[in-house]
Amino acid sequence: MTITARMIAADVLDRSRSHDAFATELIDDAVTRSGISPQDRRFLTQLVFGVIRRKGTLDSLLRPFIKIPHHAVQPRVWDALHLGAFQLAFLTGVPTHAAVNETVELANHIGSPQAKGFINSIMRRVSELVTDDFTDKPAADVVPVDWSPLVGEGKSTGRYRKLTRPILPDPVAAPADYFAQAFSFPKWLADLWHTRFKPEECIRLGFWFNAPPPLWIRVNKLHSTRETYRIRLAAGLIESETGEHPQSLRFPEHHPIRALPGYDDGAFAVQDHSSMLVASALNTQPGMRVLDLCAAPGGKTTHLAELMDNRGFITACDTDPRRLETVTTLAQRLRIKGIRTVLMPENGEPPPGPFDAALVDAPCSNTGVLGRRPEVRWRLRPTELQYLIRLQTRLLFSAIDRVKSGGLIVYSTCSIEPAENDGVVKAVMQGMRSLKLEAEHHAIPGQPSDGGYWARLRKG
Repeated sequence: MTITARMIAADVLDRSRSHDAFATELIDDAVTRSGISPQDRRFLTQLVFGVIRRKGTLDSLLRPFIKIPHHAVQPRVWDALHLGAFQLAFLTGVPTHAAVNETVELANHIGSPQAKGFINSIMRRVSELVTDDFTDKPAADVVPVDWSPLVGEGKSTGRYRKLTRPILPDPVAAPADYFAQAFSFPKWLADLWHTRFKPEECIRLGFWFNAPPPLWIRVNKLHSTRETYRIRLAAGLIESETGEHPQSLRFPEHHPIRALPGYDDGAFAVQDHSSMLVASALNTQPGMRVLDLCAAPGGKTTHLAELMDNRGFITACDTDPRRLETVTTLAQRLRIKGIRTVLMPENGEPPPGPFDAALVDAPCSNTGVLGRRPEVRWRLRPTELQYLIRLQTRLLFSAIDRVKSGGLIVYSTCSIEPAENDGVVKAVMQGMRSLKLEAEHHAIPGQPSDGGYWARLRKG
């Protein structure tokens, strides 16, 4: 029997749920084992990430037609239903009959042939709910499909697919409830954001986080300039765009990373634009001794080395030995030296120093990168925020203690929650009056990349 992208998608969703694993790694493993074509890989990725991102909305589409309790439907049958509903509502290029029939056939693959009739009935009802008409206004009888960002104005034009009847809360009367269901976010997070953002700002975030994230790379300045590498890309008919950071390039279309020119030679590293700003904020110079806490997977660590012209001394710490290996692997590919990795025990202390500077890229809620890490929105719990804030505060204090007087510390996250960002910085500064806040930056998701935060502190 031929293994299809839909079958692999069902397996990946099952393993992601049952093993609490991340879809990207599971997809890479599945593609290697199955040997599917690049076209099927793109479809597989679209299915898996689409279902994970849109799970809340898909449940809203399916719920009116399922009369039995949620727990009475087997998890793998739910996976099949989600895959089918996603194709019907969000993939306009997939014919309705193909979405319905192929979803029904998944019953055999997932070991539930007896569910064929049930799946067929639900899929046909969903297909009757979805129309081929679109609008640019949110409503209870539409689902948000995609958007066109207008970065300079901080706005977007959204496209919504019309349904034959309302199934969502009213966006005017209950904006947080509408956002949670229409844009597929946990209710607690929708409520939290609506205390800080206007409804239209939340909708812009929803569109951004439900779209495939852009591919950014950081050109290795030890090997080439951005302009020279763009010429190399153009010679291979690969279009690229420059970003604000002088090493940044963005691809309008996605490309296999390893197929880009110079991958094996270390010509570039994959890194989002907002992340590139963090290492640059530390203002490192050749010959400096730098402490990098929470260094894995190594993007910011290697960037620090590049900014020091490969003539610095970086102590890269992390608590996960497997992830710490990725720092070494990336440094080797980029031909970077001067990085010493240190495995820290949980709640352990980093090397004593003194260091000229330190980077604390702290563990966080990841709410600035929910499009790139879609599983996080379903795994994060509100109680975890307080734990993270305590951890972030401890790490920042620890780094400050190891930096010499007059040295710099950059604290960063990929969160958009104030309590994890300037809230932590303010709390630490209250406990250390000699600290000076030199600069800080809030990266807004979609303008033009992921969300996040950094602050540069000088130790008195």
